[in-house]
Amino acid sequence: MRALRLVLVLASVLLLGAAEVHGADAKLDPLFERLQAARDSAEAKQVEALIWQGWLQGGGSAATSLMELGVGAMAAGNLPAALGIFDAIVKQSPDYAEGWNKRATVLFLMGALDKSAEDVDQVLKLEPRHFGALAGLGMIRAQQDRTEEAIAAFERALAVHPNLDQVRRNLDILKKKRRDGAI
Repeated sequence: MRALRLVLVLASVLLLGAAEVHGADAKLDPLFERLQAARDSAEAKQVEALIWQGWLQGGGSAATSLMELGVGAMAAGNLPAALGIFDAIVKQSPDYAEGWNKRATVLFLMGALDKSAEDVDQVLKLEPRHFGALAGLGMIRAQQDRTEEAIAAFERALAVHPNLDQVRRNLDILKKKRRDGAI
């Protein structure tokens, strides 16, 4: 009886978390509109921070708690621990785009570019406006010398978030190299 009660409690938590995930995208729509309409980079950065906050909290309370641990492990440079935590998040909450995004970031930092790109693809299926994942995909493709794909990813990121200065610089560098015949 106690085991059944525990299973029911866990199922309720997971269902509640799933409900939070599916409601997250609609709540972000007005923020993406504000991001597009931002008058300057300072305003865009404020809106961007709100979007990141929404993404981080979009997996429900259990995934958010794990996310904090994973981000802490990343900040401490403990990439294997962070990877293990993000693995658990994507298994527990496969509809949580930010879980996939953080795992993609760790995989990128560990040099597993193909696996990182696979996770980015999953992020973009769940949240096509994820400018962080798009920028990350651009970095992956640039490191793989897949310049046209890198340019396309950076352009997609800028279409969502026109004030990503580093992405714009990366795009300009790749376009200049292409124009000069260096790639």
